[in-house]
Amino acid sequence: MADDYYTLDPQFTDPKRLKKEREEAQKLKKTQWWLDLIQKGICHYCLKKFGAKELTMDHIMPLARGGTSSKGNIVPACRECNRDKKLSSPVDDIFKQLEAEKNQSDREGSREGREGSDE
Repeated sequence: MADDYYTLDPQFTDPKRLKKEREEAQKLKKTQWWLDLIQKGICHYCLKKFGAKELTMDHIMPLARGGTSSKGNIVPACRECNRDKKLSSPVDDIFKQLEAEKNQSDREGSREGREGSDE
């Protein structure tokens, strides 16, 4: 993930917009909805159990990429997962998984081709 590069749309990185979204996130942190989520203590990404104070609020679609501070875009995440996620989105993760599977399939296909040429 260290070599990931994202082109950010200026309309999403506007400081006024980001400030407004962060204020909305702070409001959501005080709601019973959020308190119930962190009380369960489960990180959305690694599914490990943590104490409520060990979980952070993560935007599934990052604010800088157009995400909002809404219940459908916010999940509890452990600090490690939140840090590692950076600006990625679920779509990015799916593409990476598909690319890894294709590369593995290509490698297996080329091995089979070499083995078959020995006959």
